[in-house]
Parts: sequence; structure tokens; C-alpha cells
Amino acid sequence: MPTLYLEDFKPGQTFTFPGSHTFTREEILAFARQYDPQPFHLDEEAGKRSIYGGLIASGWQTVGVTFRLAVEGLIGNVASMGSPGVDEVRWLKPVRPGDTITASMEVLELRPSRSKPDRGLVRVRYAATNQRGETVLTMVGMGLFARRPGGGGATP
Repeated sequence: MPTLYLEDFKPGQTFTFPGSHTFTREEILAFARQYDPQPFHLDEEAGKRSIYGGLIASGWQTVGVTFRLAVEGLIGNVASMGSPGVDEVRWLKPVRPGDTITASMEVLELRPSRSKPDRGLVRVRYAATNQRGETVLTMVGMGLFARRPGGGGATP
């Protein structure tokens, strides 16, 4: 049962998710073979010859790992109804084998639905940070969250 509803979020609120993920060479290669077969994701020598100077994880893999940390750390406890989309994804630094990322989220905006009073949109910015404190990814998107049953809680 969800513990957080639309009314529980406020613009400016931040969440740092517990947990982290360390990228291994093997998982970077496996993801690249299946989903993003660019040379600098697939081959260490090709990575060395690229602008990255070595093997790097796919940005899409970094997005997936970041979102998994978000689901495990918060969204799994929210009355989530999915998402209408992502507005912006920025890959700011390469993620390399051995890098460990953590993730956080900032609430940017709340919009109760005008046509469906049982739900609303929460616009958020996710960030993933490596073990050196460098932000490697930012992503701005929206979540569709249910409102508290029975109309309890404050109106956003």
C-alpha cells in the first residue's frame, strides 16, 4: 500500500535515495551488446581511441540504474500511476567501470489534474552523482500520482 500521495510533496523538497550502484565492466558490456552497441560501450580499445579515453557505460544504462534507485528509495512507496514522460536528460560525465552512483530527486512543481480530481502531476529533477561527488546525469520528468483517498491531506 502506498504511503505517499500527491499532497505529500512540495516544490523545493529534496530526497536523497538510500543505496548505490557500482557499474562493472561485465554489465556495461552486456547492456551495450543488447541495447546500445556503440564502440566506446562495447570495446575497451575502441573506448581508448574515442573522446572518452576508455570504456564507458551507456547513458541509457545510467538512466535505468538511476531510476531503479529512485523506485527502491521512494517511488515504490508512492501512489504512482506512471509517467507521461521525460522532458530532459543530460549526461554530464561518463560513467566508467568501477564507478558507484547515488541518486536524488528535487520536486519542481505540483499540478493537480483539473479533469480528474483523483490525481495530479509532480514535475521532478533527478540527479545521479559518482563517488567523486560529480553529477553524471540529470533528468527532468513528470510523475502521475494519486491524491489521498477521501480527500484527506492538504491541497497542493
